[in-house]
Amino acid sequence: MSKRRWIDYKIFVPSLLIIVAISIPFALYESASLEVLNVIFNYIVDVFSWGYLWYGVILVGAGLYLSFSKYGQVVLGDPAEKPRFTLFEYASILIAMGVGSTIMRTGMLQWTSVANDPPAGVDPGSAEAILWGNAYSMFLWGFQVFAIFVMIAPAMGYILHVKKRPLMRISEACRVLLGDKLTDGWAGKALDVLFLVSILMGAAVTLGLGAPIITYNLSALFGIEVTFGLTITVTLIWVALFSLSAYLGIEKGIKRLSTFNMYLAGLFAFFILVAGPGVFILNYFTDSVSFLLTNYLSISLNTDSVYQGQASHIQSNTVFWFAYSATWAMLHSVFAAKISKGRTIKEMILTYFLAPTVISWVATGVLGGLGVHRYLTGEVSILNLVENEERMAAIPAILSTLPFGEIFIGVFIVVALIFLTTTLDSTTYTVAAYTSTSDMSKNEPPRILRIVIAAVITVISLVLMRVGGLAPLEVISGLMGLPIIIVQFVLIYAAKKMIDEDQAWKYNIRKNS
Repeated sequence: MSKRRWIDYKIFVPSLLIIVAISIPFALYESASLEVLNVIFNYIVDVFSWGYLWYGVILVGAGLYLSFSKYGQVVLGDPAEKPRFTLFEYASILIAMGVGSTIMRTGMLQWTSVANDPPAGVDPGSAEAILWGNAYSMFLWGFQVFAIFVMIAPAMGYILHVKKRPLMRISEACRVLLGDKLTDGWAGKALDVLFLVSILMGAAVTLGLGAPIITYNLSALFGIEVTFGLTITVTLIWVALFSLSAYLGIEKGIKRLSTFNMYLAGLFAFFILVAGPGVFILNYFTDSVSFLLTNYLSISLNTDSVYQGQASHIQSNTVFWFAYSATWAMLHSVFAAKISKGRTIKEMILTYFLAPTVISWVATGVLGGLGVHRYLTGEVSILNLVENEERMAAIPAILSTLPFGEIFIGVFIVVALIFLTTTLDSTTYTVAAYTSTSDMSKNEPPRILRIVIAAVITVISLVLMRVGGLAPLEVISGLMGLPIIIVQFVLIYAAKKMIDEDQAWKYNIRKNS
């Protein structure tokens, strides 16, 4: 098979060139570019906060509509076929992809950002500010963000498993709206390049900024200094793991690693409850859920319009979180579509709404509860630590207060490393499938292409880690969410239009036994 058969250079090469063109000035002028980008982002927060907040709410509404209307019963594939994975396997893969290692960081430390910079009218460091902190950490991993991740998936799953289109691309899902000429021409190429640029940049940022979760715990565990050499070593081990998992594929690699990590993470949480302040954590988790549900609408739609002053952490971070999540939306949806063969649209959407949310809330309750307890008892001055030192150093400081703290730090490293791996192996696999010219309705992406994609992500990340540019790239990834939001709503309409034209809600459903 020639190289031109297994990769589409017309979308892959332009995407790489765009990333290089963006990254060079960021690397050369990191401080100046970051300052400019932050000015742009702050302007968006000031002017368009309301839009991002409504965006999340509307997507949740759209997801519930597709799930509980006639469209929800449409099967993505042959209605007589059983789903590809059991519900536990399916949910585990979606959790590993949707949550990743970020939950290990936000679950433990996100509450501190809110406690130090609470909503208007709340005193920093107060009991109310701490409750706001953990409730907000749960909100970040709630229904809005997973709606952002999954709502392109119905269109992608339909073209792949029902229409049996060979190319697993955003442009193919838009064919029903754009027509053949635009889809096969400049418009289709522009959509596919937008996908690849956003995902390759996001993956490079994840690889670069995810490493400190591991390195600072290794530093505390072995008493070694956090150096670029240590970061390189951790990154290369991580690259080897996610490359191998992506090479093995969904069945032998991604599925097994995802389900194993669910068991390991569950045991880790259980032992924290047993060895740590279990009763306090359970009480605090209950209070956090209660506080979140009581204030859910306030967090979802509050812009602090009557308070004249700088935006609080909740206001600015929610906009960034939704914008950054939007850049990952196409990847999550394409991957979810690929593994959802045999599932109904309702099963796919509701599993993505519920499974990662529940796991994230539990993780935030356990990890955040441990941190809050250590702060309240004075064992770790966490609020000062996260402001005056490197934030990641607070994680081993908290874990080391447990009996046999070194063991907990070690297990935390393993769980975080696997979560990091299950995010990027899914990313690598999906980008390979996206750029492949093979028939993705029948085949898996070529293994050599998966390795090529892993290498590209690694090289971009390592270069930026060494010469600078990761922080600006993270902000630009968030800004790229704006055009993707438009694409999301277009594809929701495309899914509805395709299903209506085929009357799939009548013919492509499971028959009652």
